[in-house]
Amino acid sequence: MTGFLCIDKPAGLTSFAVVRRVRGILGVKKAGHTGTLDPMATGVLPVALSGASRFIELLPAKEKAYTARVRLGLTTDTLDITGRVLTTCPVRVSPDEIRRAAARFLGDSEQLPPMYSALSQNGVRLYELARRGETVERKPRPVHIAVLEVTDIADDEFTLTATVSAGTYIRSLAHDIGQALGTGAVLTALRRTAANGFTKTQCVTLETLERLQSEGRVSEVLHSVDACLGAYPALTVTAPQAVRFHNGGELAAERLKGLCAPGLYRVYAPDGGFLGVGSLPADGESLLVKRVFADG
Repeated sequence: MTGFLCIDKPAGLTSFAVVRRVRGILGVKKAGHTGTLDPMATGVLPVALSGASRFIELLPAKEKAYTARVRLGLTTDTLDITGRVLTTCPVRVSPDEIRRAAARFLGDSEQLPPMYSALSQNGVRLYELARRGETVERKPRPVHIAVLEVTDIADDEFTLTATVSAGTYIRSLAHDIGQALGTGAVLTALRRTAANGFTKTQCVTLETLERLQSEGRVSEVLHSVDACLGAYPALTVTAPQAVRFHNGGELAAERLKGLCAPGLYRVYAPDGGFLGVGSLPADGESLLVKRVFADG
C-alpha cells in the first residue's frame, strides 16, 4: 500500500500519534507525515505510506492554509491557550486597529520560531528544552504570508485566516500581532485547511479510515504518488531506458523525447508504470535520477 492519505487530525493527538494510528489501522510498517501540527490543532495532515515517504520533499505545493481563533490580552509560554500564563492586560483596541496590525505581516518577513516547536538544536527538540525550563537563542527565519484576513471580531477575540509559506508558525504570527497591538495574544483554536496540495475536502477521519479498511475500500481515499506530483511534466522512456533509470543510471537528454526545460520530470515506462522523478540540470545534457519509485 503506497501513496498519500489526507487525514483530518483530531485535537489532542500529536502528529506522530496520528501516524502511529494510521500504521495500526492499515497494517503498514512505514508511514510519515508531511508537516507537524500542534496537539491542539485539527485539520489537514497528509500521511505518506510506504515508498511514498521518499517523495515528501518533492511535493510541489509548499504553502499551507489555516483558520485560527486568537484571544488578545494575555501571553503564555507556548503561545497558545494550553500554556502557562505569563502576562495579562486589558484590551482596548478597535476592530480597525486589529486589522491594521495584522496587515503589517502580509508578504515577506522574518519570524522567530517558538520554543515549543519540533525544531531541533544540537540534536534536541526545542519543545524538550522548553519543558525543562530552558530557553535557547533561535534565529529568525524568512517566511511569506500570502493571505491574512481578520474576521469575526468579538470582544477580545477574532478569527485569523492565513495562507503561508512552509515553516511559518501561526502561534508566532498571533503572538506578533498581539505584540504589535500592545496587548499580547494567544491561539485558542487552530485548524489547517490546506497543506502540500491537499485540502480539507480530501480529508478522512481516523474513524472513517478504520471503516474503509474493514470494507476493503482504502484505495478510494489513497492518492497515488505520481498524481500528487502532477505539477511536474511527464516523460515516457523506452524499455531499456526504464531499466537504466530504475537502476539509478542517468539518461542522455538527446535520446529523450519530451524534455523542454531544466527541472523535475515524472518518468514513466512504456506501459505507463511510474518509475520515479528525474532532474534535468541547467546544462541539459543528462536526466539524473532524483527518486526511484518502489511500490511497497
